Amino acid sequence: MRKRRFSNVIGFDDAPFSRTHQGPVKVVGAVFADRRLDGVLVGEIEKDGFDAAQKLADLVLKSKFDQHARLIMLQGITMGGFNVVDVFDLYQRLKRPILVIARRAPDLGAIHSALAQHLEGGRTKWRMIEAAGAMEPAGDVFIQRVGLTRDQAVATLSQWSIHSRIPEPLRCAHLIAGALVTGQSRKRP
Repeated sequence: MRKRRFSNVIGFDDAPFSRTHQGPVKVVGAVFADRRLDGVLVGEIEKDGFDAAQKLADLVLKSKFDQHARLIMLQGITMGGFNVVDVFDLYQRLKRPILVIARRAPDLGAIHSALAQHLEGGRTKWRMIEAAGAMEPAGDVFIQRVGLTRDQAVATLSQWSIHSRIPEPLRCAHLIAGALVTGQSRKRP
């Protein structure tokens, strides 16, 4: 059986912000065609809000890259603090596979505690995290996936992890997002 290769990918990451930041948080999508950076999407989500899936979907669907994008990568399931991306909602809106990638497994106990104690709507956010399922180890990273098999996810990581264990679309989105806010790129994703 031939493995499916995803040649057009958009990787999303959020921009850095301080703990005291109020207002929207920038998100960046790095658009890749094969191994070439082909474009950049920039939008905003609400800090600790509930709009990440809708805003990311809108960025893709309203862009000139929509018809070519075959896979969406996310740098973690939360953006803008605790704005949890409902990966199933995002998948339904875009009709494309979603691959969530993290360097390390999240501390679910700490996340649950923070959501329960500090955020309005924390229970709803926790249910979205639980619904996404446990992060699976895949090589040197951890993944969650919707709309693709584990084998496809592992092959995609291998295809796109060129300069680090983080795939290029996410690595570039991270660097661009940092520069957008601070004037220069920051630490590795």
